[in-house]
Amino acid sequence: MGSRTDLVVDDDGVARCGWVGDDPEYRRYHDEEWGRPLHGDRALFEKLSLEAFQSGLSWITILRRREGFRAAFAGFEPEQVATFDDADVARLLVDERIIRNRAKIEATIANARIIAPWVRDEPGALDVLVWSHAPAPRSTRPATLAEMPAVTPESTALARALKARGLRFVGPTTAYALMQSAGLVDDHLKGCWRATP
Repeated sequence: MGSRTDLVVDDDGVARCGWVGDDPEYRRYHDEEWGRPLHGDRALFEKLSLEAFQSGLSWITILRRREGFRAAFAGFEPEQVATFDDADVARLLVDERIIRNRAKIEATIANARIIAPWVRDEPGALDVLVWSHAPAPRSTRPATLAEMPAVTPESTALARALKARGLRFVGPTTAYALMQSAGLVDDHLKGCWRATP
């Protein structure tokens, strides 16, 4: 997330975290999704996959392509993505709706091949693993964007647990971004309308 100021007040008069800037899609994402608890194996596989695609890019780049990603990756249903083959990789590499990065495409398919049988045998297992790394709520929330961490001991542990299962593109920074977006942590800044006491 590219920072501008710590808080921004848009034309609706509402104070939001400064990374939102003036982009309407970022505003909607911030208000309706970011920091809200997200559960479900499919939903978390999607978020994990999109966070991996975001690596090295801005989140708005991914957000603007999310529907294209969903169409290209069969709604991020792990069972379906796990069946993707070389022809699907070739198809995805020319699909302008997504980020056409071979390593990230192949990692998403490889991750699905690990997750699909795992959650078939243990429904909710990815959800349980991810949420088992949720930290205790903070006693104080960040007041500035500079106070928002990129990596925490919990995100490092989550990345380690995902890698132990064989998942790729799941480093501590990606894991922390997942924790923020899926609501394991609430990093809305003090003064943001979404910040809960």
